[in-house]
Amino acid sequence: MEMPPSPWITRWTHLLKAYADVLDVACGAGRHTQWFADHGHRVTGIDRDLSGALHLSSRATLVQADMESETWPLAVSGKPRQFDAVIVTNYLWRPLMPILLQSLAPKGILLYETFTQGNETVGRPTRAEFLLRPGELLRYCEDFHVVAYEQGFLDEPQRFVQRIVAVAKPELSEATHPFDRYPL
Repeated sequence: MEMPPSPWITRWTHLLKAYADVLDVACGAGRHTQWFADHGHRVTGIDRDLSGALHLSSRATLVQADMESETWPLAVSGKPRQFDAVIVTNYLWRPLMPILLQSLAPKGILLYETFTQGNETVGRPTRAEFLLRPGELLRYCEDFHVVAYEQGFLDEPQRFVQRIVAVAKPELSEATHPFDRYPL
């Protein structure tokens, strides 16, 4: 059975500009790659195993890479390529966090949802290196505008999660209103 896109991710799609460049990290079978492509965005999906997402190869750019042991494959002149949005669900590799944050263009949107401590009491993953510590996503995004953040327990299936929607600050040269509106 194909998994539907995460309600957390779909809830915040309205924050993306039209035809945004979206990076779906650890895209798996491509449920979010497909969601964003269906909504008119240009999507790049990256994973070490793309066999479940190959059906999307005509609608998205698919990059096969082991993000945990290789050099970041989406680099331009030695720096991470920037995207209007970076999407991550059910995946955590802490050494990759700085690269993911650098992959956001000014005013780019991070949509992140993954397991947190406590999940080891209800299922997998159970190893500490794959579970966020309390408030960890907030700390990663301390220099961003946090639009939404949640940490808690979900049913069906039972899991402990942490999730965030954060907007990268604009470049200093951009004229911005101090009260940007991010519709909830």
